[in-house]
Amino acid sequence: MEKALENEERVLVCLSSSPSNQKVIAAAAKIAGGFNAALNAIYIKPTDYDRLPEEDKLRLQNNIRFAEECGASVTTIIGNDIPAQISEYAHVSGTTKIVVGRSGVKRQHFWSKATITEQIILYTPDVDVYIIPDSSVDVKRRNERINRSTFIRPSWKDTLITLSLLLISSVVGLVFTRFGFSEANIITVFILGVLIISVATSSPIYSAAGSLSSVLLFNYLFIEPRFSFHTYEAEYAVTFAIMLIASLITGSLANRLKANARHAALEAFRTKVLLDTNQLLQKAKSPEDALKITARQVITLLDHDVVIYPLTKGERLGSGIRFNKDPYETESRKTDSNEKEIAAWVYEHQQIAGARTDHFREAYSLYHPICMNGYCYGVIGIYLERKPLESFEYSVFMSILGECALALESLRNAAEKEQAAVVAQNEKLRSNLLRSISHDIRTPLTSISGNASTLMSLYQQLDEETLTQIFTDIYDDSEWLIGLVENLLSISRIENGQIDLHLSTEVVGDVIEEALKHVDRNSILHHIYVEQDDDLLLARMDARLIVQVLINLINNAIKNTQNGSDICIKSRQKGEEILVSVTDNGPGIPEEMKPHLFEMFYTGRNIIADGRRGIGLGLALCKAIIEAHGGSIVLTDNSPSGCCFTFTLPREEVRINE
Repeated sequence: MEKALENEERVLVCLSSSPSNQKVIAAAAKIAGGFNAALNAIYIKPTDYDRLPEEDKLRLQNNIRFAEECGASVTTIIGNDIPAQISEYAHVSGTTKIVVGRSGVKRQHFWSKATITEQIILYTPDVDVYIIPDSSVDVKRRNERINRSTFIRPSWKDTLITLSLLLISSVVGLVFTRFGFSEANIITVFILGVLIISVATSSPIYSAAGSLSSVLLFNYLFIEPRFSFHTYEAEYAVTFAIMLIASLITGSLANRLKANARHAALEAFRTKVLLDTNQLLQKAKSPEDALKITARQVITLLDHDVVIYPLTKGERLGSGIRFNKDPYETESRKTDSNEKEIAAWVYEHQQIAGARTDHFREAYSLYHPICMNGYCYGVIGIYLERKPLESFEYSVFMSILGECALALESLRNAAEKEQAAVVAQNEKLRSNLLRSISHDIRTPLTSISGNASTLMSLYQQLDEETLTQIFTDIYDDSEWLIGLVENLLSISRIENGQIDLHLSTEVVGDVIEEALKHVDRNSILHHIYVEQDDDLLLARMDARLIVQVLINLINNAIKNTQNGSDICIKSRQKGEEILVSVTDNGPGIPEEMKPHLFEMFYTGRNIIADGRRGIGLGLALCKAIIEAHGGSIVLTDNSPSGCCFTFTLPREEVRINE
């Protein structure tokens, strides 16, 4: 039990008065739902909270209310060190994932204090931190634009780093000159400076500029005549060229290493997406859940909108379900006019089609079947706008589809096993029914046949008393068979969901009186009486079926109690329900039989002396009828002996039309 608690996922979302905080909360709720995790929310209330504008306070309250509506447990902590307090609370509460909004505050200088988001990541290295963009602008595309722009647009930070390192290299070179170091050592210092520039800056332009500037500075400061760009020695031209080439190669290698590191990080991200997909699909409880998880993971991987055409129960391709990469974006994108036709072709042929493929290559989207072992579970389309996927992206995408198909295959097998179990159970019930009927119907039919044969052969020789007994036996046996057939028909209709309730407002006392007219004729051997708290108790019921319930319960009491026993039928009101009970003072029911009384075909140890016994349908039928009325039926012990069956019906008010 303790191990299960340790592995429980907990998601913590950070609250603020930001206008985009509700987007962060909604994302946290989705993450919590995906991981089946508990959702907590925390707000760090500053000590100067009273100075906040009223607009911010109102927005904060709306955000807190929205978090509670999403199922979050909200905690407020007073303090000013937001990252430290969030991290401390995360460790104390056992949080496994933190969801924060992207901070609007940026570091002004490379030596300035880290942002709140960076500090939270630093303080909680053992917790997954999810950063939600504050705007609906796609982060990945924006980062790509920024990365492209760094090749041609200067940055004050990188410019300052470059100038500082060139200055440091020059100062170190002058110090080396004063102490008599050779020019080779000074050249090494400048090459080291270029290497650091390449590593510390984001654009290769600074590496090239640093290389050229290093050559010029070396010529200007350390080659005679000093403080000029002239030289007396022709060999220095070769030195300058070698120095420039070495600097450029060093800078290029450093930039290549950074690019490889970025590529490795991207591959690690894609691998993590695949692993997360596997974990999430294992928790999917239905094909719809599996397809939704797959769509969201494909969006996370490829950063493109997705459409899925699932398979319907009729083994046909259903309507497309669209998933946008930004759920808050309402702008419509251009889709293929013949999308349904392409998806149908992909489903039928189980082949890829769409953008840049052999089939429907002019389409904007790429369509792929979700297949496993020759069975297609649907079609997924990716809005690529005719742009191809990278090879590694495509391989991970195919792996995700394979995981999805495997999960759908498992769900399908589970459903088939469940259906097979239901069929087996129905077959077992049918066998039990046939066995019970063949056993129990033989005795009354044999009795009827034998008595009829006696009447046909010896009617004139039989006295009045014997004839009366024979007629009585035939009547009892036929009544038993009629009751059996009624129960069989009723229980079969209820089990098949075909029962048609004809509900009306009935007086409970009248229904009880009607049931007493049709009970077993041996009722005269018992003391049966009725108790009512009110002569005018009204209930909403199908009177015909409730009469059948009462007959079954009263007949059970008659057959299973000694002659002269007391049988009480009592009705009373309790709140919005009417309680009807049938109580006897017989020997009662053994404890081991009670859990099975309402099961079909359960007869326990009770065998009637004449060989005739119930086939275990009476109480099962009573339970089904009462539950169809929205009520319940229970068995309790009667004191000092006997048992009591009580069922409930919805109460009706007395309406008087004036």
